[in-house]
Amino acid sequence: MLLAILFAGGAVVYIFLSLPSISHLKSQNPSTTALIEQRLREAQRAGKVLRVRQVWVGFDGIPALLKESVRVAEDARFYEHEGIDYEEISEAVKKNLEQGRWARGASTITQQLAKNLYLSTEKSLVRKLKEYFLALHIEKELSKNRIFHLYLNVIELGPGIFGVEAAARYYFGKSVGQLSLEEIVRMTAVIPKPLLESPVRPSRWLKWKARWILSILYKTGHISADQYHRAGSGLK
Repeated sequence: MLLAILFAGGAVVYIFLSLPSISHLKSQNPSTTALIEQRLREAQRAGKVLRVRQVWVGFDGIPALLKESVRVAEDARFYEHEGIDYEEISEAVKKNLEQGRWARGASTITQQLAKNLYLSTEKSLVRKLKEYFLALHIEKELSKNRIFHLYLNVIELGPGIFGVEAAARYYFGKSVGQLSLEEIVRMTAVIPKPLLESPVRPSRWLKWKARWILSILYKTGHISADQYHRAGSGLK
């Protein structure tokens, strides 16, 4: 047991000391990400050519409703926690134990950004530990808005599609700033399943997810009753 504790402690120290420098991200956008490189390798192994679509857009150029839509769907307490949402982790553990399966995740926007920028989609304890410490590291170095800005520009939203501007152009043929409310919630709903779902060919699950996001925006006062009903009519 002592050896196991020492090994675990050593592993944590190693992970902590091997964290990448991220101070440059305060003013520079990354030229690529670990996830983009992973997808390129996967395509190459499958004998395919993956076209990467990514167009950087300023934080102020992203509609407030899209930011709120993503926040309520992915990390409602984003502006309150410091990278890890321990309350959400507790709720997720309770729900998963009750249902006897992985029914709910608890990754914050900061954790998702850490994974996309530096890690992979591998499901392992080591990767989660790296993600945990990276998230804390990112929160210490970058402002909340900068973290959110980076996230919205690198998030995977389809095969080869990264960031909300590239997704808006690919799926709807317009800039992200021109998206309608219905298009916003459809695109947001894709986030958990970017390689399986499409905002322009919505499945029953995606319509349910989009309606759920829409209802939260309405309940929290971000949209009016008229906006809620008009956008919802296209999600039936």
